[in-house]
Amino acid sequence: MSSPNAKFATQVIHAGDQKDPAYNAIMPPIVTASSFVRPNIGEPAGAFGYSRGENPTRHALETCLAELEGGAGAIACASGMAATASVMELLPKDAHVIVSDSVYGGTFRLLEECRTRSSGFTTSYVDLNDTAAIEDAIEDNTALIWIETPTNPLLKLVDLEAIVQVARKHQLLTCVDNTFNSPWNQQPIRYGVDLVMHSTSKYVGGHSDLIGGAVVAATEAQHKQLHYVAMAVGAIQGPFDSYQALRGLKTLDLRMQRQSENAHQIAEHLEQHPAIERVYYPGLPSHPQHDLCKRQMRSGGAVVTVQLNGGLEAAKHVVGRMQYFVLADSLGGVESMINHAFTMSHGSVPEADKLASGITEGLLRLSVGAEAVEDLIAELDYALDGLA
Repeated sequence: MSSPNAKFATQVIHAGDQKDPAYNAIMPPIVTASSFVRPNIGEPAGAFGYSRGENPTRHALETCLAELEGGAGAIACASGMAATASVMELLPKDAHVIVSDSVYGGTFRLLEECRTRSSGFTTSYVDLNDTAAIEDAIEDNTALIWIETPTNPLLKLVDLEAIVQVARKHQLLTCVDNTFNSPWNQQPIRYGVDLVMHSTSKYVGGHSDLIGGAVVAATEAQHKQLHYVAMAVGAIQGPFDSYQALRGLKTLDLRMQRQSENAHQIAEHLEQHPAIERVYYPGLPSHPQHDLCKRQMRSGGAVVTVQLNGGLEAAKHVVGRMQYFVLADSLGGVESMINHAFTMSHGSVPEADKLASGITEGLLRLSVGAEAVEDLIAELDYALDGLA
């Protein structure tokens, strides 16, 4: 466990309960046991009894994430969507949920195709920077405000303090999908948010080699509820993936610093390129919420989204000429990735909704990696050649 006054670069290496009482190993071991030996009938089982409830490797990851986010506790789940579904399990049947109006396609699918049918959920998609619109959307059965900031893929930001004020006024739960930022770039609990969700497959793991998710709770009471849900429905992270996520966290500060610096330089470069209609990046002064970015985030992040001149054919032209930017469904790895949101991350969203929110066929999301930025810029210039 790190000191409360330690810098983030120190916390990512030492945070949480990572000790190995058996061998004093420098890294927590991968404990694959499903069950743990009890001393006798009627005697306490100790910290670990059955791995669906508690596992030493998962415990190390959960306590590390909780400390990094400034929360009371965390649950590590099998995927980001399992983490999202675990949050929804906290809500009563027939609950109403207010959601960011440019929400991730997987979250949209879960709410509209699964929870609507199985739990009777209703949803309202709202511009969360419009507090009057949020107030208008609140119903008697509203239970949760689900927040993405930045949004995927248009990188709109949400003022967390303003949202929390509305939520507390109406006694609503708040949850932030912090996947695009990681705790390195934004810590929503500091602004009063109740829950923070991550797809740990992205920046937390950082190496494109695991599927995982997590939810961090601001209070111990909320953590107990989440832990019960994860145990009851089995939405837990396995020990090997927990180990990989914890190992990835050790270099989070180094990776995010490099990748965010690369992204900022690329955004500045592309903003001047004639083949680019618009660049979306919160770290640029041209971003409409740049001041909020400076107040709420450490940097503009490592994702840059661009609107090309030329639509789908232009997007195919660019992707077809890439070598370092690989076409992939994910983000957050040390390697650079490119995503066509219209057909990939938001493929399950109705076309009219995509177009209404600004997700067009000429939109590309760049997850900027840790390569030499000069090589990435050179590749982008080559890929864009002939489109101006």
